[in-house]
Amino acid sequence: MEWTGARYADKPAVEVHTWIAAPPARVWALVADIELMPRLSSELQSVEWLDGRSGPAPGARFIGRSKHEAFGEWATTSHIVEYEPSRTLAWAVEDPQHPSAIWRFTVAPQDGGTLLTEWMQMGPGRSGLSFAIDRMPEKEQKIVFVRMREFEANMTVTLEKIKKLAETTGGTGTSGEAGL
Repeated sequence: MEWTGARYADKPAVEVHTWIAAPPARVWALVADIELMPRLSSELQSVEWLDGRSGPAPGARFIGRSKHEAFGEWATTSHIVEYEPSRTLAWAVEDPQHPSAIWRFTVAPQDGGTLLTEWMQMGPGRSGLSFAIDRMPEKEQKIVFVRMREFEANMTVTLEKIKKLAETTGGTGTSGEAGL
């Protein structure tokens, strides 16, 4: 895990990665299935494509509904901002020019398997965390640190679940999900 930045305005980022004993195409099929992600995340509850879309493409949009014990429930609109099939998928949350977060998955062949990387950047646009910082500005660095550690932990779990699916189900996501 790597993460940088201590204040929200610094656009702190975190990155996690794992090696998967499966071909990149199998891993990509899971990563590109945004609607699978709620089953892999404790925070993301549902995803719904907008504008008649059924999968990722440049400019495609989706609504993500999330839940967190400290922040409650919320929905955001995300915009696909990077899409290189079989390699990179990234989306900006809310305003793509001034996002509250950017999320990116990268798939790369490595050592007969696949290196899967998940990266996210907080800010610079306002998010739910901004309200906590507004209420307790003197605790901003601690608030950001705690949230980045949560992201790191959740991202690590997501990658481990993708790894398990890719290595045990042929990457279809149709079997073995109950264990996730």
